[in-house]
Amino acid sequence: MENLLVDIKNGERIKVRVKDIEIGGSEKIIMSGPCAVEDYDTMIKIGKTLKDLGVHMLRGGAFKPRTSPYSFQGLKFEGMKILNEVSKVTGLPVVSEIMDTRDVEEGIKYIDMIQIGSRNMYNYSLLKEVGKTNKPVLLKRGMSATLAEWIYAAEYIMAEGNMNVVLCERGIRTFESYTRNTLDLNSVAVIRQKYRIPIIVDPSHGTGLRELVLPMSMASLAVGADGLMIESHIHPDNSVSDSRETISMETLKNIISKINNKELL
Repeated sequence: MENLLVDIKNGERIKVRVKDIEIGGSEKIIMSGPCAVEDYDTMIKIGKTLKDLGVHMLRGGAFKPRTSPYSFQGLKFEGMKILNEVSKVTGLPVVSEIMDTRDVEEGIKYIDMIQIGSRNMYNYSLLKEVGKTNKPVLLKRGMSATLAEWIYAAEYIMAEGNMNVVLCERGIRTFESYTRNTLDLNSVAVIRQKYRIPIIVDPSHGTGLRELVLPMSMASLAVGADGLMIESHIHPDNSVSDSRETISMETLKNIISKINNKELL
């Protein structure tokens, strides 16, 4: 893996700006919100609460790739429009997933950062397409991807001219079945040492258990993560998607307080 665009030997550490938010700088960036966008009334309540708590960016799924074709697939562009409206009210930049090359041109009208989900990390046509835009990209690690494959996926985007890429460690599939995935914090330390690309961690998908989100958030920051992506909801048990890993606003407040007070870091 020599002579890569993201190799630390090729320049200073990359900082990615999403509106007024800088990822990769001195501040730890928190992205939070529900797994799936439900309706405007719920999202505006969530958005305003997140803003009050000091969250930097709003996350929410409009296009939802699901293991079962019968599961809720998201509100699609209607969901993106809801996110856009909430962003206008709260001032929070929005990150949401785009799954299809055909949806990129329309989708970027409503969001501030494109998420490439775990299932699409190997979708090289999609990576090239978002690489042709100037939108910041959040690249989630494939659930069975090696670190080298993940880095090369980022290179696919950057080789098209878009250097605004942030990696997201979201856990990998192992033989362990207690947690949804195995959160690979080794990868965070390696990225920080060898590469100049920013990296955040998703402890929600990484564990699948809301009671582990707080300690794994702290652990992620301790090994050098530039921020966190956390699933939260005003009524976690009623979340239409991934409710078991979704935390309450009170827990999120506790995490942010610990970060601000530099506890466990």
